[in-house]
Amino acid sequence: MIYVIYEIKDVLNIDFSKIEETSLQTLRLSIDNTKTILKFSGETPSFLLNCKKYNHQEILVIINNLDNGWINN
Repeated sequence: MIYVIYEIKDVLNIDFSKIEETSLQTLRLSIDNTKTILKFSGETPSFLLNCKKYNHQEILVIINNLDNGWINN
């Protein structure tokens, strides 16, 4: 699985058929509601080409550090 941090302001560009999340309601949001984490496998969807990609371990380090602005769910 590949993870990216995505800006909520661009949420209308998300093609949910290309990622694991199924709808706006299933997105994990940052504390300030400005970012979400999207995950996919295989080829990078076109709307995510300019996003930095993380593996599972890397994204866990980010979201488990409250200073990074994520709620540990």
